[in-house]
Amino acid sequence: MQQTTNTILMIRPVHFRMNEQTAINNYFQEDLDIKNADINAKAQEEFDAYVEKLRAVGINVIVEEDDKLLDTPDSIFPNNWVSFHENGNVGLYPMFAENRRKERREEIFTRLEKEGFKINNIVDYTEAEAEGVFLEGTGSLLLDRVNDKAYCALSPRADEGLFIEFCEDFEYTPVVFTAFQTVDGKRMPIYHTNVMMCLAETFAVICLDTIDDKKERKSVIKSLKEDGKEIIIITEDQVANFAGNMLQVKGKDDKLYLIMSQAAFDSLSVEQIKTIEKHCNILSSSLETIETCGGGSARCMMAEVFLPKA
Repeated sequence: MQQTTNTILMIRPVHFRMNEQTAINNYFQEDLDIKNADINAKAQEEFDAYVEKLRAVGINVIVEEDDKLLDTPDSIFPNNWVSFHENGNVGLYPMFAENRRKERREEIFTRLEKEGFKINNIVDYTEAEAEGVFLEGTGSLLLDRVNDKAYCALSPRADEGLFIEFCEDFEYTPVVFTAFQTVDGKRMPIYHTNVMMCLAETFAVICLDTIDDKKERKSVIKSLKEDGKEIIIITEDQVANFAGNMLQVKGKDDKLYLIMSQAAFDSLSVEQIKTIEKHCNILSSSLETIETCGGGSARCMMAEVFLPKA
């Protein structure tokens, strides 16, 4: 099994804006005082520059255009509705916001098959939406594919029962906890695990301060240490700058890169950068509009493709 892939699926936005349906429990979203058309144009600029940077280091980026007819403001974050696995399995996930459910499009699978990938089986959890139960893909699930562990911070968008079901279906050992952020003086669950934690081949970036329960915090640390991962601790302020929302990807000649936004990079200390660079290279790109309106960052924009070649 591999922890990192060279192939990434990304969706170029056509109606990007602040999604009023996700703002309910994504406290990272902010309203920008400019027209939606301008917001989308800025997001497209950031998206294109980002893709160019990834391709420049030899990362295989498959870009699919969003469908103009669907009003899907968050389609730029495909990792929430789908996951692709080495055995040819695809996971399809139940989404909290109704307008995000339209992001699940058959033609994405057709495109991947055209690119030479093989899909054997679709494991579909979307019926859970009818019961108001959600698990938002690799936003909610952090997969340690080599050590067969899945980390999940429970929230309105990550149901424990469904997470356990996923772990049984895909043969992962569950590591469950709750991560919090302070909103108007109250501790509220962080909406996605991948905002406060990033799992790479030989290290993990994590904000331990978000795990308020000491027992849960200990068990997460223990699990990471068991697998020989160096733990790089980030602060809640750094989480607010999306320093947890990173992804390790393979470039040309299997060279490893930790992908993050410019805001995330700028929030890191010299010491943290040095520690990351012991393990791999860093690649950052400005995603200001996408982060502000979308409340998601570099990692959310990449759906990793681990599918076998046909």
